[in-house]
Amino acid sequence: MFFEWNTASHVQDNEQSPAKRAFTKQELQDFFDHADDRVALVAASARKGWLPAYRDATMFKVAYSYGLRFNELRHLQTVDFSRNAHAGEFGRYGVVQVRYGKAKKGSPPKRRGVLTVFNWTAEVITDWLAHGQACMSDGLDLFPSERGALVAENTLLRRFRRYCRDLELPDGLDLHSLRRSYATHLIEDGWDAKFVQDQMGHDHASTTSLYTCVSSDYRVSTLRRALDSTITNALAFGEESS
Repeated sequence: MFFEWNTASHVQDNEQSPAKRAFTKQELQDFFDHADDRVALVAASARKGWLPAYRDATMFKVAYSYGLRFNELRHLQTVDFSRNAHAGEFGRYGVVQVRYGKAKKGSPPKRRGVLTVFNWTAEVITDWLAHGQACMSDGLDLFPSERGALVAENTLLRRFRRYCRDLELPDGLDLHSLRRSYATHLIEDGWDAKFVQDQMGHDHASTTSLYTCVSSDYRVSTLRRALDSTITNALAFGEESS
């Protein structure tokens, strides 16, 4: 006999809000450029705060580069990166081991390895380690706070919101939008859906689908390719039959 008290609930893992969305590629590029410009501006003015600004700009880029949740991002350490034998062009930053993935109820944090896919990611991390992290800490934390602890979410969120206001970006963006954007942009660029699912650390493809906010242009081009392929095959079959 099955009752509520002796059966498991089957619910879909969902961190989404209907009001939230991914960045468009242009919005994301503008956001990253603005973050870099702010670092340069603060550094040129000889004011304090350029290192935290540099750290946060790098955190935004790394969060997007690997589709990370904030807690996964803040716990990264310098020893979490390693080579990918099948992608030597990334050097020692071909794979990152995520040690604090989202845990299921009653379970420890879920670990996963995420492969590097963007050709600029390794350069961003290398530059930060050489000119940023080494100036803030002699420990293993990739993104230390000014006091040597882990960065608080509100710290990064305040800067994120400020940059969004500066750029007058539409509503619906938050820190998690970097993770949404990762999944969306990979799908739009033709990456295999199962690969994206594994990179995100989702058990089910339906969960990954909640993250994808593909553009209307992508949907139209996908439809057009499918229709063109159908018509081409039909014409070829007609010619063979005649």
